[in-house]
Amino acid sequence: MIHATSCGGLVIFRGKILVLYKNYKNRYEGWVLPKGTVEPGEEFTETALREVREESGAKAVIKKYIDTSHYTFNVPEGVVEKEVHWYLMMANSYYSKPQWEEYFTDSGFYKYHEAYHLLKFVNERQILEKGYSEYLEMKKAGLWVPKKENI
Repeated sequence: MIHATSCGGLVIFRGKILVLYKNYKNRYEGWVLPKGTVEPGEEFTETALREVREESGAKAVIKKYIDTSHYTFNVPEGVVEKEVHWYLMMANSYYSKPQWEEYFTDSGFYKYHEAYHLLKFVNERQILEKGYSEYLEMKKAGLWVPKKENI
């Protein structure tokens, strides 16, 4: 078994969620949340912010840790056991530009129900549910405010 660790973000701006459309040689297609592999010496929060920026062009700050998801998939070398650490993030605008080098062909901010139905993977829909609930609680408590120096 091959173990892999990634980090990603549930990025929100004005109540809308950032999702990316990946099309890899017409074999892997679907809407996903931004995430990627932890590089040597990198903290999980650094990975999450870097991957969001690289894959989507969005500038964001971490507001809260959401949860970890686990799943497996097959590659020619064997079975990969993947662990993804997810963070709730606040973007500073609706700006996004999909990273073509990673086969992202579209991106955008969508209302909760739109994003939920667009997302390809069940585990990412579960992260969306939990993270969006946290966002609503933070907003209600007055804790969802931008820090200008961080964005």
